[in-house]
Amino acid sequence: MTLRDLILDVFRTLWSHKLRAFLTMFGIAWGIVSIVLMVAAGEGLRKGQEEQARNLGKDVMIVFHGRTSLQAGGTHAGRMVHWEDPDVAVVQEESPDCEYAIPELEQDTVRIHSNYNNAAFTVTGSYPPFGYIRSLDVGQGRFYDWDDMREARRVAFLGSDAAKQLFPGRNPVGESIYLNDFPYTVIGVMAKKKQDSSYDGWDVNKVFLPFAAMRRDFPDKPPGTDSTFDQLLVTPKSVEQHEACKREVRVALARMHRYDPNDKEACPIWDTVQEAQAFKTMTDGMKFFLGAVGIVTLLLGGIGVMNVMLVAVRERTREIGVRKAIGAPAGTILRQFFIEALIIALLSGGIGLGVAFGFCALVNMLPMPDFFAGLVPSWSSGLTAAGLLGAIAVGAALYPARRAASIDPIEALRYEAGG
Repeated sequence: MTLRDLILDVFRTLWSHKLRAFLTMFGIAWGIVSIVLMVAAGEGLRKGQEEQARNLGKDVMIVFHGRTSLQAGGTHAGRMVHWEDPDVAVVQEESPDCEYAIPELEQDTVRIHSNYNNAAFTVTGSYPPFGYIRSLDVGQGRFYDWDDMREARRVAFLGSDAAKQLFPGRNPVGESIYLNDFPYTVIGVMAKKKQDSSYDGWDVNKVFLPFAAMRRDFPDKPPGTDSTFDQLLVTPKSVEQHEACKREVRVALARMHRYDPNDKEACPIWDTVQEAQAFKTMTDGMKFFLGAVGIVTLLLGGIGVMNVMLVAVRERTREIGVRKAIGAPAGTILRQFFIEALIIALLSGGIGLGVAFGFCALVNMLPMPDFFAGLVPSWSSGLTAAGLLGAIAVGAALYPARRAASIDPIEALRYEAGG
């Protein structure tokens, strides 16, 4: 018998036992679909949350000023601390593990209007790296640069919603806005972004200025002075260096302002790197949990596939006896069962993967809720499930077929299914 004849005979046999074949294929396909969708949902949640965290800033630490809670250097506890302009250069110089240390000065009482509308937005000033650190992607125009800083130019970069309100239906770039009657030229508009956390409001509703212009036109409010600012934004050179960077910043600021470097009340820090690591730990735990659920699902699916295959082969013991009686060797019989099981495994595996990935694609065409990236399927999980369930199906077919092929043909012909 040629291979072609063998394969045709296999398909004829599968068709004659189509219910058993269907049940086996359904068990394998369903197991694959379950695993792929489970892993895809977990990965979609992880990616969505990761993207939203990145929208706040790139591994940024927000260093606020506070009130001392420990006595140090002869000073009493309870003293208010304010960051000052000279602190920036000192922190940058004394913190080798930090990439950026830049100030941020804010005002939320600035009167803002354009030639088309009025608005009430937070106005914030910083250095040019602020755009990169805080993930302020440019939608139109440009972000302010070091030339704007050095010359204290009155230029403004608008949040996307701020631009829509001040310039409804118009291109703001090149137009003027008035901040407490100071004319500022709009040089750029931020791309729309989603944000799930903030320390001072949503970026889409802000006006961003060069720090020098902000310092001159809108200095810090009392009890601040003309040289103080609201918070320091610090980024480490790498995630691995963020603890060292944080410690160096605390020590430098404590020395400049004469308080204990261990006094966290004097220098509260919102550490997004630490939050990201905590979230990664949580998602890793979720992965392990989903993996455990997936293994149980595969085992249950495998048991179901095994039972169907064992029953199907046992019911064909008489058929095996007929084949042996007419001279078919045991190897030929086993080869046919192997090819049958392999075809079932390949067809059901392909169907399962196709259904799972197709369903993910259809779901991802729908609007996704915030902080969820949709169903992100993984080929590795699908192929692993298909391989494991396929191997179980083949093994469950070969074991009883080998036993049936080894018994005497007369005994095989006497076998009654269910007996």
